[in-house]
Amino acid sequence: MTPKFGQSASRQAWDLVERQHGVVTRGQLRMLGYGPEAIRHRLATGRLHRLLPGVYIAGRPRLTQHGHWMGAVLACGPEAVLSHRTAAALWGLVSIGGGPIDEVSVPKHVRRRPSGIVVHRRFNLAPDDLAVRHGIPVTSPVCTLIDLASALGGDELEAVVNAADRLDLADPDQLRAALDRAPPRAGVGILRRLLDRLTFTLTDSALERRFLPLARRAGLPPPLTRQVVNGYQVDFWWPALGLVVETDGLRYHRTPAQQARDRLRDQAHTTAGLTHLRFTHAQVAYQPDQVVATLSVVAARLRRDGEFRFAGGQ
Repeated sequence: MTPKFGQSASRQAWDLVERQHGVVTRGQLRMLGYGPEAIRHRLATGRLHRLLPGVYIAGRPRLTQHGHWMGAVLACGPEAVLSHRTAAALWGLVSIGGGPIDEVSVPKHVRRRPSGIVVHRRFNLAPDDLAVRHGIPVTSPVCTLIDLASALGGDELEAVVNAADRLDLADPDQLRAALDRAPPRAGVGILRRLLDRLTFTLTDSALERRFLPLARRAGLPPPLTRQVVNGYQVDFWWPALGLVVETDGLRYHRTPAQQARDRLRDQAHTTAGLTHLRFTHAQVAYQPDQVVATLSVVAARLRRDGEFRFAGGQ
């Protein structure tokens, strides 16, 4: 879309409209030197088109989705940002089609409520909660997830957290750290519970305290920990059995690059004739019986295989 301000329009006006995806406010036009009569003339001649109170489309009355979102933010004032589902759509966390009308957050003292826009008046937005994407002011990915947490069902929220991880907007490590710093507000506790259920966080020492009793229950002797095996540091290692056990970290939806590195590790151990098991932190914390059962079966098989080879079996 090409803005049409006439031959006397300044380069500033062109640049501003282009940066704002084809929209401009009345206040911005006045600051650029366009008086009321000049604005009325451009409305009458089709160079400007009303979009929202005090917001105009420059040029042809067709806008991209980004232009509509920028118009919604501009209509709500200079401190406004896209938020909630609309912010999630801008970040690519949810689909656009069929969703609710635009949602915008403003400081508590702002009273603007343009028709057709859901305005959230709030006092708890910090600098870390604010971002800009495609030139549009928007809540940060973490803030957006917190806002959505109290509005979405469990499966839908999990899908959005998954999408944020996959798009490298906020992985579970970053999200959990941000939640620990966040002041009390709706959504924080819900997200904490979701992360605790799906991606239980354990330090190396805490993991050992939880995992080692499970290994003992499975009849395994104490393993070596954090040893380098086949060029890779592993979590737990039983040399006599040729058994390696590793626990996946907090990122529960790993990127293709991470998955490729994991495959190389697994292949290196398999090529060396080792048995390799991988458990998630959540399994260790919440499904201990399954971990014990798996370890018991694998350990029994490895002992039988070792005895067979020791006895000279073929």
